[in-house]
Order: sequence, then C-alpha cells, then structure tokens
Amino acid sequence: MSFRTNFILQCLSSMAWAGMNWGLFKIIYVHTGEIGRGTGWHENEFFIFLGTIWVINSLIQTVFMANAEEFSELIRTGGLDFALLKPIDTQFLISFPRINWSQVPNGILGILLIIHSMQKLMQEKELYFSVFSVPVFVFYVICGAMVMYSVMICLASTSIWFGRNQNLYDFWFYITNFYRYPMEIYQRNGIGMALWGTFTFLIPILVVSNIPARILAQPLGTPWKAWEWGLAGYAVLGSVWSLWASRWVFRRALMSYRSASS
Repeated sequence: MSFRTNFILQCLSSMAWAGMNWGLFKIIYVHTGEIGRGTGWHENEFFIFLGTIWVINSLIQTVFMANAEEFSELIRTGGLDFALLKPIDTQFLISFPRINWSQVPNGILGILLIIHSMQKLMQEKELYFSVFSVPVFVFYVICGAMVMYSVMICLASTSIWFGRNQNLYDFWFYITNFYRYPMEIYQRNGIGMALWGTFTFLIPILVVSNIPARILAQPLGTPWKAWEWGLAGYAVLGSVWSLWASRWVFRRALMSYRSASS
C-alpha cells in the first residue's frame, strides 16, 4: 500500500475481473434457466455460489498467494536458510509474512453479491434458516480456504525439488478452475465423473466450494438429502486431510533442501 497508484490499480483490476465474471454468467442465464439440467442452480442460487467463490478466492489471495509465490525466491536467493534458523515453525513463517490488501475488494463484492442474490431468491421461494446458518457458512468458507491453502503449499513446495517454480500461479489457476462450478455439472458419464471423483475425494476442492453455497441457497431443496449431509461431514474431514497432506509434502520437500550455497 506504500505505492498508492499501484495499489489502487490492483484493486480496480481485481474488481474488473469479478465484474467480467459476473457479466459472463449473466449472459449465460439469458439463454438458460439453470446450469445443468435438474441441478437446481438457477440464476440467484448460482450467484450465491459465485459470491462464495469470490470470498474464498479473496481470502486465499489476500493472505497466502503472494507469500507462496515468493517461496521460490527464498530458495533461489538463499533466504530460506535464514528462515530455517529462526525459532519458529518454517511453514508458518513463509505462509504469513505479509498481506495483499488489494484482493480484499473481491471478497467485499462477493458478500454484496450473496446478500443481493439472497434477497431476490427470498422473493421467489421460502428459504430455511436458523441462528446457526451464518456461523456454519463462515465455518465452511474457512474449510474451503484451508483446502485451497493446502493445494497452494503443495505446489509451492515443488520449488525445492525443481529449483524454481515460476508457473505456480498457472498451476493454481488450472486446478481452481474446476471448483468454480457446481459439482452436479460433472456428475455425468465419462470424463465428467472422473473429474468429479478426483476433485471431490482426492483433492476435495469441489466439496468445500459447494457446501457453503448450499447452506444459503439450498438449490436442491430442504431438508437436505442424506448424501448432502455426508458431503458436509466429508468437507471437514477433507480440510483436515488436506492440511495434513500439505504438511507432509512440505516437510518432505525440506528434507531435500541443500541450501543456496551447496
């Protein structure tokens, strides 16, 4: 934020991306009533989903993305040597050195989109809420952020083996491209089922992006079906599993580190 013009331009750029993303789906819903036949993801339900994705992305890009991108530079320049010598957990140290505030506007836009879409949706049908709905939504957003952080740490850790990983953001974009849509659109024969299985059970990014949106939008009706409750439970387990896996990958990568001077 010391360079004000650059900071403002970054904020405007991230907001412009969100606006174009919203405009694309607005055009799509001019031609169709729902994304995926029989999925229940009509326009307002889907925009609640989209707002949830913006919130998770904003949280990840604000707190973790810039730090993960700098990890390869620490390896190349030898800065990781000094991080390893400090009396604090190394993964924690490289994960939280600075915050990229220019990505916060995306999260604010996501919250506004969720509120606006919910107001319109409540005019169309009855939604079922309790005092726990918002806290549970926040909890699952945090679960989603934990999974995406774990994926990012695993990708960043490969820099130790490769020497330098300048394609981190590209890999991140390719993977996260799948979790930006409801999981029902993948539940078709062939490659769709393979993608659904991979990104639901192996890398659970579909679960943690879908569950928070369902809590507010309830696209498949109320009460939830048994398999939806199962997915909600698996989202918590998937978050814990992802954190453990990323921790294991990071520590294994550190075992291969030979310092910049070797």
